[in-house]
Amino acid sequence: MEITVENAVARFPEFRFREPLSWKMGDGECWAVIGPNGAGKTLFTNHVQGSVALKEGHVRYSAVDGRSIPGGAVRSLFFRDIYSVSCAGNMYYQQRWNSRDAGESPLAASLFEGCGDIAGNEYALLSGVRELTGRRIISLSSGELRKLLIARALMSGPEVLVLDNPFIGLDEESRKVLDAMLSELKDKGRLQTVIVVNRPQDIPEWVDKVLPVMDRELLAPVSRDVFLSDTALQKRLFGMPSSCLPEMSPDGKHLWPLPVRPGDYGYAFELKHVSVKYGGVMILDGVDWSVRKGEHWALTGGNGSGKSTLLSLVCGDNPQAYANDISIFGRKRGSGESIWDIKRRIGYLSPDVHSCYQEDIPCLEVVASGFRDSTGLSHKCTEEQSAAALSWLGIFHAEKLADRSFLRISYGEQRLVLLARAFVKSPEMLVLDEPFHGLDAGKKALAKAIIDEYCSDPEVTLVFVSHYLDEIPSCVDRTMVMKRSTNR
Repeated sequence: MEITVENAVARFPEFRFREPLSWKMGDGECWAVIGPNGAGKTLFTNHVQGSVALKEGHVRYSAVDGRSIPGGAVRSLFFRDIYSVSCAGNMYYQQRWNSRDAGESPLAASLFEGCGDIAGNEYALLSGVRELTGRRIISLSSGELRKLLIARALMSGPEVLVLDNPFIGLDEESRKVLDAMLSELKDKGRLQTVIVVNRPQDIPEWVDKVLPVMDRELLAPVSRDVFLSDTALQKRLFGMPSSCLPEMSPDGKHLWPLPVRPGDYGYAFELKHVSVKYGGVMILDGVDWSVRKGEHWALTGGNGSGKSTLLSLVCGDNPQAYANDISIFGRKRGSGESIWDIKRRIGYLSPDVHSCYQEDIPCLEVVASGFRDSTGLSHKCTEEQSAAALSWLGIFHAEKLADRSFLRISYGEQRLVLLARAFVKSPEMLVLDEPFHGLDAGKKALAKAIIDEYCSDPEVTLVFVSHYLDEIPSCVDRTMVMKRSTNR
């Protein structure tokens, strides 16, 4: 199959590139589209799919053997598809941890209605998702849900599949399985792929050509090998900002908008023989973990090993905390503290938070909502809080997003705004669950530098989750490894 985009100009200005779009995907080719956050990568693939109304030009699909192209020959899977499923309808963030409300969520099997028999389907078998179909959608980790949706996209029988960062959120083994599957499908002539990536390391070996995108402009396409060897081009796309950290005061400390004010306690949290079960399924089975104030931990483990469930106990979201021996900031859970007493001291970001944060409000208000740990700004901020929110956007080099709607910026830009939200109240503990989802290579380096500098304060505690070892900040010197419960 060939796809030709010729002199395409979107009907509406907000969807246009700097110049009319022209691009061609040859028969059997697989492409990677790469560029910084907000460059226009997703907008370009929307043109490729024919989902953008055109004022001029056209998009054509043709088969080199003369076949007619069926409807749905080009399919896609984007980040927005993930959160539209995970927080569909009236679902809310903490519903996942409330067993009674979670029971209202549909079964994962419902995602495959109309896709045929999943029991013996090769994609379900290769993806390892068949055993997940009997669970509630809301109970799935972000990695498990991503695997399900990738399997569904493959089962739909596309000739060309557009995938937005498909490896993000998957553990190392799942990334290897997916990579091998897509490579095999290409070799057998069964699928062509357009893969959107944010960093050079994620360009698979089976990709034929790389299309760099920057500032809503297509740069010259090159082969994978040429792109990976062109350090000047990579620096042009992802170069670090010239000044990535705030100026320093004479005493050598960074001028964060608000000071960190930790309490008097020895342990940030202590979990003793913690167990969590949902619907007869054991998620955590006798977990012990103690983190002292000022320690910096990496939390690792495969998809579905219980990392997010464990953090929901620490951050006050999971009611099963009261049935376990848990102390947070020196106080035992259930001794009179409220969930808000806990949350006001923690800066938290996770895929679940992002999935359920779908507010059509200015990004400055999104950052400021971190003071109340709310989705949306439920109370008017003080001048000091508004100034702190704007300052943190500046620290993350995202101040230009302050007045833009959160729903009208790219996924990577949204993640940058939510990172600023996690820091805005200068928390004494940071809990960052896969915080770099969707960030380009330059923004990841910037965020890592900010985390390292913030955690240089000996009173700040950090728990950092990632499936990529190279994402873990250098300040981290301890690791907790989660393993899937054997009692499931």
